[in-house]
Amino acid sequence: MKHSKGFSLIELMIVVAIVGILSSIAFGWYGNNVIAANRSEGRAALTTAAASLEKCKSLYGAYNHANCNLVLPFDTDTNYYSVDETTLNSTQFTLVATPKTGEPQANDTLCTSLSLTNTGVKAGTGTDPAECW
Repeated sequence: MKHSKGFSLIELMIVVAIVGILSSIAFGWYGNNVIAANRSEGRAALTTAAASLEKCKSLYGAYNHANCNLVLPFDTDTNYYSVDETTLNSTQFTLVATPKTGEPQANDTLCTSLSLTNTGVKAGTGTDPAECW
């Protein structure tokens, strides 16, 4: 009897199917983790802008003083988020970071926006706002 070397077509197809299933699971997991990691850029931008406004308040007595050097709106370094204010007056502010259209963060359905107030309230919108901060 002659022994054949190698794999049968059935064995090869089973291996290909297993690799396909594992790679589809890994790709979905990786994509979600990249989006979640990119949220840190929005959080950092909000925190930096809030610190600048707090400095302005301590120097000039108002968050919206003319000598403050924070220009709103602005885009984050990698252009994933746009940071703007919904409230900005002498005594309070609310900053909001929203993903820019056409960028990877626009696919973030768990957290469609991040916000930070002068009292330190951190919030978000989306299907799971608890994931934002």
